[in-house]
Amino acid sequence: MKQIKIFRNGENTLAKSFLNVAFDIALVYFCYFLCRVVFLAANYSYYEGKILTDNFFSLVKGSLVFDTAGIIYMNIAFLVLALFPLHFKEMSRVYGIVVKSVFVVFNAIGVVVNLCDVVYFRYTGRRTTGTVFAEFSNEDNLTSVFVTETLHSWYLVVIGIGILLMLIVLYQNPLVEKKISGAIGYIKYYAIRAAVMAAVILLCIAGMRGGIDRSTRPITLSNANQYISNPVEAPLILNTPFSLIRTFNKKPFTAPSYFPQEQLEEIFTPVHQPVDSIVQNAPGKGRNVVVIIIESFAREFIGTYNPELEDGNYQGYTPFIDSLMQHSLWFYDSFTNGRKSIDGMPSVLSSIPYFIEPFFLTPAALNTLDGLAVELKNKGYYSAFFHGAKNGSMGFEAFARATGFNDYFGRTEFDQCPDFGGDAEFDGFWAIWDEPFLQFYCQQMSQFKEPFMTAVFTASSHHPYQIPAKYVERFPEGPLPVHKGIRYTDYSLRRFFDEARKQPWFNNTVFAICSDHTNLTDHAEYQTDLGVFTGPVIFYAPGDTTLTGGRKGIAQQIDVMPTILNYLGYDQPYVAFGQDLLNTPENDKFAVSYCNGIYQIVMNGYLLQFDGNQTKAVYALSDKLLENNLIGQIDGQQQMETKLKAIIQQYMSRMNEDRMVAEKD
Repeated sequence: MKQIKIFRNGENTLAKSFLNVAFDIALVYFCYFLCRVVFLAANYSYYEGKILTDNFFSLVKGSLVFDTAGIIYMNIAFLVLALFPLHFKEMSRVYGIVVKSVFVVFNAIGVVVNLCDVVYFRYTGRRTTGTVFAEFSNEDNLTSVFVTETLHSWYLVVIGIGILLMLIVLYQNPLVEKKISGAIGYIKYYAIRAAVMAAVILLCIAGMRGGIDRSTRPITLSNANQYISNPVEAPLILNTPFSLIRTFNKKPFTAPSYFPQEQLEEIFTPVHQPVDSIVQNAPGKGRNVVVIIIESFAREFIGTYNPELEDGNYQGYTPFIDSLMQHSLWFYDSFTNGRKSIDGMPSVLSSIPYFIEPFFLTPAALNTLDGLAVELKNKGYYSAFFHGAKNGSMGFEAFARATGFNDYFGRTEFDQCPDFGGDAEFDGFWAIWDEPFLQFYCQQMSQFKEPFMTAVFTASSHHPYQIPAKYVERFPEGPLPVHKGIRYTDYSLRRFFDEARKQPWFNNTVFAICSDHTNLTDHAEYQTDLGVFTGPVIFYAPGDTTLTGGRKGIAQQIDVMPTILNYLGYDQPYVAFGQDLLNTPENDKFAVSYCNGIYQIVMNGYLLQFDGNQTKAVYALSDKLLENNLIGQIDGQQQMETKLKAIIQQYMSRMNEDRMVAEKD
């Protein structure tokens, strides 16, 4: 029978086709390796002294496991097109172009998102997940932000272009020439191709699942914990394509069954019941409530929190906050409960910590929710939320409505106010500059009927850390780009309080000041798994000595709501995962966080890390760099683990069952 020549460049074997496919996939592995090297080099301060240890080979193994899954996800189409047993596909030049285009485009996307996380990791402490699409769905300024960051991170653009060229130039065409002779030739061709295709399918399934055992469940982000010794190592072995694909449109909460319900309620319950003695003797009855959530505001930036930093010579970047703290109640060991802006608002205003995924972006966000605004509405308080960004930005307006705020004041309302500069005060990226918006905030409160409860979320200390041109010389660059933004926001707060002191409502108000999350850090102790959650919690009530002095104790964002309600003498039950900082015994206080698949609890001078099944590490808070793992060596370890398990179980079950409010008397 006449030979059929499928390609035109000389005779090759089927083995050549398979070897070319293997080479192409190996090339992608190398690209992911380069991205990981860049990730490590750019963020080395987070890993210095932590990875070249006994677990180095475990990190390498974990990287291969997750890269395999991510690469298969991104190359399914290429593998099918290249290996599907259909002999005439190799005769088509167009088909060959399509196969190469699919290979280059999909893997270029994988490289780009990996390189984006080189920068984004510094702000979130983790790989980007599928919730990013919902998180920024209401923003209309992402193009300008992306362009700005691209210019700042030009070296990543150069690296990305280099990797893209490597993909194009080194690509090996799997559609090599093959001659088929007679019926036997066709049978041999399709039999071998079908066998190889079947084998590749099995290998792909095993690679995506993370193993071949029948008991192996498809790996998720949490599986990274089996290869690491510190949560901060998880982003190093994960890759962004895998993180995005495995978390896209997923239900995040699965309620564990650590304890039967009756025992669970005895260990921990988020339902706060009024205590007669606290209600009757509350020092803040009838006061207005003002909550100020400061963008990217870490404890590291505040001199008062750091008397020993830099051999006692550290001044910080917040002279006004330092002066205000001399007349306020604050806590040395204070923490945020999340790493993003959308984590801060639920934590501060509704006492909902961040676990697994941002609360805003989960189905639980549609639950009936508790919060300061809805509880104080029961006592006749008017409430309003302020944020200088576009109305609807970050989901803040939706959450404000869901938690009982009467009104929302955003960029639209600011622009409509004739007393300010309108959109001329827009920073060009995110929001109205802090100084004019906080003045607007003060003015509006002076028009509200007392008592009122308001909250404001600042914006100017957000990336890309620009400040008004007239203040560029006044607030110079610091070691980190965020420092000038912090200086400007601190000045804006000074101007706000200068104006607020003139208002009739000022002396009858309690202020709570905290951050939404931390940001770029300049000192090693603030780059640890715990250090990245260190944010201020400050209470200020003019004329009330009850709320004064720095205390050696634990505080967190989710404590703001119960502390304020008890300070006001609130006499109804409510749901809050935090504690009243004024009346909770020191031994019962705690702070919780979630870091790359690891739950953390701070309690009684220690940090415990728990992966959902077992304790992974215990550190003394005095061990600032978390270098000495004390697991199994302290008496309170079991108590801490039990408390954390109960908090997790209450959180997950109540989220899934829509039990986030308490029945009123």
